[in-house]
Amino acid sequence: MKQSMRRFLIVQHKAGMRSVRAGWVLFRAHWARQVRFWLIALMVGIASGFAALLFRKAIAALERFAYGAGDMAHVHSAAEVLPWYWVLIVPILGGLAVGIILHYFTPDARARTVTEVIEGAALYEGRVEGRAGLASIASSIITLGSGGSSGREGPVVHMASVIASWVSNRIKADGVTGRDLLGCAVAAAVSASFNAPIAGALFALEVVLRHFALHAFAPIVIASVAGTVINRLEFGDVTEFALPAATALQFYAELPAFLLLGVVCGLVAGALMHSMLFAEDMASYFQRRVRMPRWLRPAAAGALLGLIAIWFPHIIGVGYETTSRALTGSLLLHEAFVFAVVKVVAVAITIGGRMGGGVFSPSLMVGALTGLAFGLIATGIFPDVSGAHTLYALAGMGAVAAAVLGAPISTTLIVFELTGDWQTGLAVMVAVSISTALGAQLVHRSYFLTQLERRGVRLAAGPQAYLLAMFRARDVMRPLGSERGAPEDRCWEMIEEGTYIDGSATLESVMPGFERSGSAYIPVVSLSGAGAPPELLGALFHVDALRTYNRALAAVSHEEHS
Repeated sequence: MKQSMRRFLIVQHKAGMRSVRAGWVLFRAHWARQVRFWLIALMVGIASGFAALLFRKAIAALERFAYGAGDMAHVHSAAEVLPWYWVLIVPILGGLAVGIILHYFTPDARARTVTEVIEGAALYEGRVEGRAGLASIASSIITLGSGGSSGREGPVVHMASVIASWVSNRIKADGVTGRDLLGCAVAAAVSASFNAPIAGALFALEVVLRHFALHAFAPIVIASVAGTVINRLEFGDVTEFALPAATALQFYAELPAFLLLGVVCGLVAGALMHSMLFAEDMASYFQRRVRMPRWLRPAAAGALLGLIAIWFPHIIGVGYETTSRALTGSLLLHEAFVFAVVKVVAVAITIGGRMGGGVFSPSLMVGALTGLAFGLIATGIFPDVSGAHTLYALAGMGAVAAAVLGAPISTTLIVFELTGDWQTGLAVMVAVSISTALGAQLVHRSYFLTQLERRGVRLAAGPQAYLLAMFRARDVMRPLGSERGAPEDRCWEMIEEGTYIDGSATLESVMPGFERSGSAYIPVVSLSGAGAPPELLGALFHVDALRTYNRALAAVSHEEHS
């Protein structure tokens, strides 16, 4: 009995040791893959950081050439002393160059920005267009350097996404890895562009990936830190804007004012977003009516911008000089109001004219001007219970930008990191939360998601709304003649009755057909052209479409919670 027990214990011990060794091998293999991926993420972060740095320097160089500006923060002052005809002609020439580039190197003559990056993350396994992306980068540099009234965050994000896509293609990354690398590139680019490591990481998670999965957090933070280091090696550890030394807040008495500011900023953000969408529609309508060549559209927008800039040169470029003046209270009430209105018009013209650039920096400027105007009125009415009016400018800056981007967390943090003022967080958070909630009701959650919604890409409603659009009928169907396929004779009968679908159709467009017909399957055909008879490829079964949809939902849920 003892000998049997001894043999049993020996066998169990050996089995246990084999399990430990197997576990150790798996552990080492897992962590080896993890470390390799983190190294790749670091390399992507460094490359994206340098790309963002070069992008910023290219804009500054072009502004020095076009306006004689010493740096990006003083373009307004430089343009004020130039002859009016020069201020007029520079945006026209810039728009002409942009139009030619986008005409020849993109299929739709449209610059790519954050919107396409979000779409690539959701639908294309973390990939974006390479050729069109490079053309968009060049057009954005020219736009921002020659008087376009937009921001640099959109082009920077897309430029980094092109780098991530190239790496993902080289290493044959799957969808999860491709999206993680895309997030790493975006985080590094935002961090390098704005010296904001925390906000850069959260921007990638909140806006681009739209989830906060733990598996993506570490590599994205690594890349974000890398981008920040590159920025600080070049520019030092300095904030983008310098605020007055004292910012006082009478917390309990003044918080209702910041709630009201949030409402005002939400309405302003809605007006800004709808003005850009309206300008896009009107410019397209005008282009069709006069049969304007698409390469001439940015030049026409440049002419309008040049005319405005003759009287209001503060609209030129990203607008950091005017934003800084608003944050320091160096503008009068009527100046803040008029500058905000004119800036909204200029941004709408730039975006509607399909020039280049993003919307984040303009929303910061409009928000700061809105907040300053509100603060001047509030502190004038209630001087005894009010803090500094510049605090309202700071809160307004974050509130409008957060509503436009649909990103309250990362925008709040980026405002803090841009200004270095962490003492007034409560005021900013109150205004941002109200503004974002209101702005989301005026559009499809954000400007980017609204753009996608207008193109038929329904990301705002969540995975359950857009996943079906990722699959084609021919990829899910049962081929003709397969063992469990549909009878060929019955398929031809259904085709003669007009019940069939094209093989290139998405499941999103097909599913209502099952509801209408009540059939278990629908024939899938290939349509060769007008007048040509359809070619029967197979049949799409309702159960197969549902199974594909359920698997996709499960995969998304696993990725977001892993």
